[in-house]
Amino acid sequence: MNKKLKSTLAVFLLTVTIATTVNAQNTDTKSAELLAALVGENGGYKALDAKKDVEYHFIYDNFAKGKDVSTERYIFNGEQAWGSYEQHDINVLPGTEGVALQSLVDNKPALTLVGKDITDPKAIGGTVFLRKVNFYWFAMMYKLQNPGSNYKYLGTKKVGDITYDKVSLTYSSDVTKKEQNDEFILYFNPETHLVDQFFFSLPAMGVNKPILKMTLSYEKVDGLLLSTVRKSYMPDKKGGYMETGVYTMSDIKFNNGFKKEDFLLK
Repeated sequence: MNKKLKSTLAVFLLTVTIATTVNAQNTDTKSAELLAALVGENGGYKALDAKKDVEYHFIYDNFAKGKDVSTERYIFNGEQAWGSYEQHDINVLPGTEGVALQSLVDNKPALTLVGKDITDPKAIGGTVFLRKVNFYWFAMMYKLQNPGSNYKYLGTKKVGDITYDKVSLTYSSDVTKKEQNDEFILYFNPETHLVDQFFFSLPAMGVNKPILKMTLSYEKVDGLLLSTVRKSYMPDKKGGYMETGVYTMSDIKFNNGFKKEDFLLK
């Protein structure tokens, strides 16, 4: 195949990829190009789903506020989730001692503390939120093409020595079935095609505009690019940002043979 034909074919394949993305989501051509480049780097959700399941050690460190330290387990098919908390100062039954277990299997939550069922509605609601949000943060860069995703290219912005492409991400409530959805502004690195940082809202916590910031550091684990260290920031009174937490994943193991029955707590 001559070089001209190869070039024509490459352009055609990229156009088909972008057109498919545009048809699947509400987006624009530039945003679709950036998403396609990201998938070219990380393989997209198919690459993650092929690993079947995962287990990892997670430290959620909010500095003076304390830490949550857990073993996290997910099954990608159906997004089943389980977590065992050896330390839970912040998000899971704060002020209590002993191992807390959470599970979300087929969207049915369960929570125990030292083997005893916890049925408090607020704690159960927190279990649903945390099981879903922990899974989302782990898999976010592989889920950017989910149905209901809406993208809009916002131009460029220089941060340090890098001029990033900015893209707005919102979700359609008729697809997510949520009254309020998180909003993001993603910063795509033009060299690596990865998202180095993003701004986001958190309606569940009363933050309705994308003013919170998260930075991402990546590692390749079993062939997959994962953001193993995330750092969160919030606006300060001086117009800048103050660091509020560090979230670290380690000892990541895929394809453990988990079944959803393994995640049931009773």
